[in-house]
Amino acid sequence: MQSTKRQTFSGVLWSAIERFSVQGIQFILSFVIARQLLPSDYGLVAMLSIFMVVAQIFVDSGFSNALIQKQNRSKADFSTVFYFNIAVGILMYLVLLVSAPYIASFYNQPILIEIIGWMGLNLIITSLSTVQRTILTIDLDFRRQAFISLTAVILSGSTAVYMAMNGYGVWALVVQSLMTNGINTLLLWITSKWHPEWLFSLSSFKNLFSFGSKILMGGLLHNIYTNIYTLVIGKIFPIQELGLYNRASTLSQFPSTNITSIIGRVLYPVLCRLQENNSILTEKFYTFIRLSSYIVFPLMIGLAVLSEPFIRIILTEKWIGAVPYIQILCLAYMWDPVMRMSWDLLNVKHRSDYSLKSEIIKKIAAVTYLLCSIPFGVKAMCVGLVLYAFTDLFIILQFTKKILPEVTIWNHTKNLLPLFVQSLLMGLGIYLFIHIFTNSWLQLFGGLTIGIAIYIILSIFMSKKELQYIINLAKRK
Repeated sequence: MQSTKRQTFSGVLWSAIERFSVQGIQFILSFVIARQLLPSDYGLVAMLSIFMVVAQIFVDSGFSNALIQKQNRSKADFSTVFYFNIAVGILMYLVLLVSAPYIASFYNQPILIEIIGWMGLNLIITSLSTVQRTILTIDLDFRRQAFISLTAVILSGSTAVYMAMNGYGVWALVVQSLMTNGINTLLLWITSKWHPEWLFSLSSFKNLFSFGSKILMGGLLHNIYTNIYTLVIGKIFPIQELGLYNRASTLSQFPSTNITSIIGRVLYPVLCRLQENNSILTEKFYTFIRLSSYIVFPLMIGLAVLSEPFIRIILTEKWIGAVPYIQILCLAYMWDPVMRMSWDLLNVKHRSDYSLKSEIIKKIAAVTYLLCSIPFGVKAMCVGLVLYAFTDLFIILQFTKKILPEVTIWNHTKNLLPLFVQSLLMGLGIYLFIHIFTNSWLQLFGGLTIGIAIYIILSIFMSKKELQYIINLAKRK
């Protein structure tokens, strides 16, 4: 148990270092690039997101999760997954090439044909290193992943900044994507101790696919839904509107996505090791849920309140139309860590059938919200995402309590409500402060300072345990 605690602590630490350093630098570089490009440039890339995401899901086919979940992995398992990923990666790339003229015609953007030809290469590139990255995750080796990801982001981001400043437009984003995945794959091969053998086991494939296929279908439904917004907005509304929504969605997801990744990719393999001990499993699960929410809730509430001065200073006035979308989407995405970790719990207990069933039910409700909101515009569609977040959580907990009776709506509320109230009080303090002043710089940095101070003071009284964990993490570092 002590060894698991040390590995978990180290995993969280290096996962955090990797995500904050990599995403922090990428975040800064994205602002520099966005100041040079137009919303329409981002709109073009966003139009392809649903097709790229769906193709990438098929490339992995849930095998990464299946390998992490399996306790007695063999050489045949890893090599079988490796060759399958490559074969599907090539197949998906060819499908995209054939579909390119139809996609371009759908959006009435002929340039998409050429963009798809280049962006699609990412499917083949990433398929070459999926197993290597999965092995590092199984070993909780996020230190090596931090080095690799940081190198890739710096080199690709610097190139994209140069291209954006020299008038390459959307191609700066295309080259950035290719370089990021290419450098990641190259360094994973160079530093990995594992290399594929000439093995392909049909029995391994069947065993892993029986578990991974359900995750594949669940992930497919979820990602089609989340990316269908860009498809609908790109088809019905002007391309500039899609660019604004895309930037707003990216910024709004940044805190929750990264915190979920930091904690979730450590949590999943750790919980898989504890899958036979329900009491410890539940305890560990709620510890991580509270910790992630303690960090994500104030970040999302703070971003929502400070979004206008933030956009004015960082991205300039041409992006100000993204502010209302950011404010609404922050309320939707702040629940992502809770939703994702609750869903992962089903897979930890080897109930990928439950995870698939829950995903089907959730997406029926989600599509209903989407269809009802389209006639009222993009803001209404964003509000639909807020409603979906609560629906998602309610449905998934109907399944978790079947396998872990203590993981219920009541226990989620009891664990999360104090943190939510604490974050709302902080947001109210920031809101009152920024309405005293009109200067955007004073609003942003003054509001940020006030928010941090209020949250720390409230933490002493309302969430001392989570605050102490963060302090211990800093001391260990």
